[in-house]
Amino acid sequence: MLREVSESSEQSVLLAQVVAGDQAAARALTDLIAPRILRYAARMLGNREEAEDVTQEAMLRLWKMAPDWVPGQAAPSTWVYRVAANLCTDRLRRRRPMLPELPDLPDPAAGQDAQMMRAARAQALELALLQLPERQREAVVLRHLEGLGNPEIAAIMMVGVEAVESLTARGKRRLAAILAGERAALGYDDDV
Repeated sequence: MLREVSESSEQSVLLAQVVAGDQAAARALTDLIAPRILRYAARMLGNREEAEDVTQEAMLRLWKMAPDWVPGQAAPSTWVYRVAANLCTDRLRRRRPMLPELPDLPDPAAGQDAQMMRAARAQALELALLQLPERQREAVVLRHLEGLGNPEIAAIMMVGVEAVESLTARGKRRLAAILAGERAALGYDDDV
């Protein structure tokens, strides 16, 4: 909780500096927020290029509203997550379900078998996430892949903390059911 408060304060200070014309503060705030938004959008959309577009649009909206920012209400990153969530929702509603992009090239430092297994697991998770209802996917991605706390997720999703807990739990159960038939293929046959 203390980390969240200091991060929120740091972001608010940087945003105030951006309003004052500090380009270094704009770069620092972008470096803090944009990578997380990009990961989130990529997981929600299953497409890196679309995620980049969403991230860019969300950050542009932050810069446009910066002069009207009221410190203390929420962290700028919470606001940007909310904008990104809305942009992702709009894109998901406009398109038909499609396969996600191929995973990144494996790390040459790891063994070939381990690389292939990690890539297969990552792809299976991404495909399974795309099968979840949008709100469950959003809650699971924010909580378990982005590492946000339930209160921040509640603010992003504009629901109560209990609703976040419920959406996350239902999403995890659904993911487990979707992936259950792939345990052996993904190398989990020895797990208990």
